[in-house]
Amino acid sequence: MLSRVANHIYWMERYLERAENTARLIQVNTHLLLDLPRHITLGWEPIIDMLSFRDAFYEHYDVADEKSVIKFMVTDTANPGSIINCLAAARENARIVREIIPAEAWEQINNLHLTAKADGQSVLTRRHRFACLHKIIIGNQTITGLLGGTMLRGEGYAFLRLGRHLERTDMTSRIIDVRSASLLPDLSPEQSAFENIQWMGVLKSLTAYQMYRQEMRIRINRTDVLKFLLQYTQFPRSLSHCLQQMGKCLLELPKSDHIKEQVKVLSENLQQLDTYELTQDNLHETIDEVQVGLVNIHQAINEAYF
Repeated sequence: MLSRVANHIYWMERYLERAENTARLIQVNTHLLLDLPRHITLGWEPIIDMLSFRDAFYEHYDVADEKSVIKFMVTDTANPGSIINCLAAARENARIVREIIPAEAWEQINNLHLTAKADGQSVLTRRHRFACLHKIIIGNQTITGLLGGTMLRGEGYAFLRLGRHLERTDMTSRIIDVRSASLLPDLSPEQSAFENIQWMGVLKSLTAYQMYRQEMRIRINRTDVLKFLLQYTQFPRSLSHCLQQMGKCLLELPKSDHIKEQVKVLSENLQQLDTYELTQDNLHETIDEVQVGLVNIHQAINEAYF
């Protein structure tokens, strides 16, 4: 396979996964808006920080209020990481490799991009936001299922899955980091019960709530949610599962020993964490270490193959 083709397949899937998970990230706050009392104000600025777009945001907006952050993250073409730009980039990469991927997958990617453009105004309102974001999530899940059910199991599919799981690891870690950010900085002791509602929102944004209850069989609490999302290999969106899948993808590719070693070290570091002793500051540091590790893995992939 040409390195150029592999690169387009890898980035097509990364951009699709990024669009889906950015929608999930926004839904963390959307779920909290529905579950928390009206007098508790949510912060939106930490979400910009989590995606490392603070400077880019304040070049175009004065205040990080709800409407501005949603517009910046979903529809703003000046933001390279906005959902609409991610879907446009995924569409362009898919167009270039149309002969490699199933024709139906190209059609679905094109339709998802057109749907997101059509919903550009509706997503800014609370009334329609959940439905618009849900379309993006379900649309990408449809594409994932289509590719999984019809694409040849060759090097192209290995690069596709590698891009998907690397991006998913990064974005799931950022969604977990929502809670370590100061979204609710002024909770009084009487309002501490709302902390578990926040963690429930994180689970729901990853479609993990039902699976958590089925497996853990306990009430929502911080330490067990972290254990489930960081270390539980049987849940497809957990960090450990994604890293495990990246290792399997690399087994199918040549010259991958040094990359597999980096993935292995990152996975082992996660498994050694004691979530019962993980403070909020330590959680934030752990997420930063994961993201740095993923950057190094991406650079190694880029040097080896692209």
